[in-house]
Amino acid sequence: MTAIETNSSGKVKMTARDVRVFYGDNEAIHGVDLDVIENEVIAFIGPSGCGKSTFLRCLNRMNDTIDICRVTGSIKMDGRDIYDPSLDVVQLRAQVGMVFQKPNPFPKSIYENIAYGPRLHGLASRKSELDDVVESSLRRAGLWNEVKDRLDQPGTGLSGGQQQRLCIARSIAVSPDVILMDEPCSALDPIATSIIEELIDELKQNFTIVIVTHNMQQAARVSDRTAFFHLGDLIEIGATNEVFTNPKNKRTEDYITGRYG
Repeated sequence: MTAIETNSSGKVKMTARDVRVFYGDNEAIHGVDLDVIENEVIAFIGPSGCGKSTFLRCLNRMNDTIDICRVTGSIKMDGRDIYDPSLDVVQLRAQVGMVFQKPNPFPKSIYENIAYGPRLHGLASRKSELDDVVESSLRRAGLWNEVKDRLDQPGTGLSGGQQQRLCIARSIAVSPDVILMDEPCSALDPIATSIIEELIDELKQNFTIVIVTHNMQQAARVSDRTAFFHLGDLIEIGATNEVFTNPKNKRTEDYITGRYG
């Protein structure tokens, strides 16, 4: 199903056309058309099992890791098909980073969590360059002042909210174009959630952000546009304030007002 796009403006960073996702014979996503605009925050909302996280994972080919999963249709970034067989998937996932629902720092020091990606991708090699990337990334993730005196300590020793910001810093460190966030605050307390939300608002100055959230208040606070998914269909997409105050589809209205979901 193709939803009606409303009030979209700006440069298109990613385009999805007739995207379908199959798990074996089961079609989980039904022909989604969607544009991601540069330097925007777009939120995917909808009930559990509606396909929003499945679709999110299409955007950096994370579904490739699931043997029975098959994706059809077209997804392009800056005009290039990200499912082109000649495309380097490791490089794609550097360009389209991902922050997961549960913080997953590497079992390494805070410093090495950040330095690993730039070193792997050849973005920095000398110690001085890595030092600069580590500090810059942690500053942008709002974490530097909290960890600058313990960079050699394990990232797993941080609090949940700090671990999530460390994972965001790790994603930023390889200079991605797009950051995907799959319910990044669902495991966090309200204070940590507020810090992450403020961070998202700052990061969109330099990055394009796609966030999946079950928290509709969060979608209203952080996103420029909102896409509502239901049963594998993209039902409606538009400016967040319009989707929440004047939805075009009754199913969107029913979900937002709590009639189901």
